[in-house]
Amino acid sequence: MPNPFTDFPGAFWYGACMARAPGFCGVILAAGESTRMGSDKALLPWPPASVGVAPGRDTFLSSSIRSLLEFCGLVLVVAGKNDGRLEPAIYASNASLVRNPDPERGQFSSLQAGLQEVLNRGRDSAIVTLVDRPPVRSATLAALRDAYIAAPREIWAVVPDYEGKHGHPFIAGRELIHRFLEAPASSNAREIEHQHQAHIAYLRVDDPFAVANVDTPEDYSCLTN
Repeated sequence: MPNPFTDFPGAFWYGACMARAPGFCGVILAAGESTRMGSDKALLPWPPASVGVAPGRDTFLSSSIRSLLEFCGLVLVVAGKNDGRLEPAIYASNASLVRNPDPERGQFSSLQAGLQEVLNRGRDSAIVTLVDRPPVRSATLAALRDAYIAAPREIWAVVPDYEGKHGHPFIAGRELIHRFLEAPASSNAREIEHQHQAHIAYLRVDDPFAVANVDTPEDYSCLTN
């Protein structure tokens, strides 16, 4: 497992820093229409039958909620037109539903809706992920959390890096949350990240699910647990 004190590009040194005590809230973006998949990706069984076992009752959504609840007392799921389909699974998994009133504006609008609710609920840090992928390992989430807690105040976020690709979940503190919320609706998360690169640390992780991209039935069939 990477050492959060030495593995950030930019050679940040954390040993002399006072640890933070953030209030984490999980945010799962799940408002997409899943047009290329043909069915709602949030409700795809996980693990899939293709890994050699019968699919269980878990889905991408329920397994992601459970993984985040290990590190957050509160998990928010941002849904759009699919809110009616997802609502039973969200509440059955002890998460809360946030409705994006205008999901046609794209994923960034869901991110803004979720992060605004994070602040509304009195939390100051968000662990943000996408529903259309398997959850990362518990050890990966623990490493991201520990790196964020140990980071100096000028670091606003910790993003996983797997083989040079940046992925999810990422952790955003109040400073970056405000930058996301202040951005125009036409923005995207990558633009905001690049604008504030000096305040973001990238943690190398050994977890391919951090950068998994499941858009089609073929992508889903290739997954292994």
